[in-house]
Amino acid sequence: MEALKGFDIDAPRWDQSTFMGRLKHFFNITDCRTVLLPDSRLDEAKALVESCRAGSVPPGTTVEQLHYAKKLYDSAFHPDTGDRMNLIGRMSFQVPGGMAITGFMLQFYRTVPAVVFWQWVNQSFNALVNYTNRNAASPITPKQIGVAYVTATSTALATAVGLNLYTKKAPPLVARWVPFAAVAAANCVNIPMMRQQEILNGIAVTDEDGNKLGHSRKAAVKGITQVVISRVTMAAPGMIILPIIMQRLEKYRFMQVSLMFLIFMVPAACSLFPQSCSMAVSKLEPELRESIISQYGDRVSYVYFNKGL
Repeated sequence: MEALKGFDIDAPRWDQSTFMGRLKHFFNITDCRTVLLPDSRLDEAKALVESCRAGSVPPGTTVEQLHYAKKLYDSAFHPDTGDRMNLIGRMSFQVPGGMAITGFMLQFYRTVPAVVFWQWVNQSFNALVNYTNRNAASPITPKQIGVAYVTATSTALATAVGLNLYTKKAPPLVARWVPFAAVAAANCVNIPMMRQQEILNGIAVTDEDGNKLGHSRKAAVKGITQVVISRVTMAAPGMIILPIIMQRLEKYRFMQVSLMFLIFMVPAACSLFPQSCSMAVSKLEPELRESIISQYGDRVSYVYFNKGL
């Protein structure tokens, strides 16, 4: 047990400055098996993580148990608030949830009612995921959530129905790509709208040691842009390549192929950019930049912030 004294449970197990290090991290915390665990097991993991942070590791605890507890904690609890996230909004639910919705969107794309229904289901799912994985330091009102949801859903439906009608005479494969166009367009609206408070009021930025320096709108725009790119990338292989494969598969197998794409793409897309995003002080808003320079001089060159998922 001596080896566990001073154990830093928040220290990354893998190098977060590299894509491969982040990929291993997100493969770990997006493990869909964790959604099957009861809340009591997740709360036990949280208690162990908090005990370790306080320097009080229960006797008999192994390093492997601490790593597993941190895996469960990262998969189920919000990094800003420490609150348990709703199950459907967790990134670990993206594989089973995304598999089913992607499969149905690609299978039922021929009629307008089917397109409307499955795009509505998808945007409802995305809205919940976006809200769950927001930067919780910037509160959002129920009215803003409603506006974001309606706007994103309307964008997805307009894109999907419009392209569906436009491609009526196009080859079947082109029509199968309509859902991806709708998803990509909606992500460009849904995520910024759901996180509009961060864009309007700025996101909390810190120095390298975690000391809060202020709020930056430019940092918020950078973080949200990266999240949009990650989400579109997450959907792209399955919704662009899968339709080509589906033409050669029996209908019942498309879910299996969708599952294989998402098992890799969810952690890969989350790994595109570091979770703790950085920005040079020189690129911040003038008032925040001057405030930091007046207090810290040239000791602080970069600020850091949680970009969300």
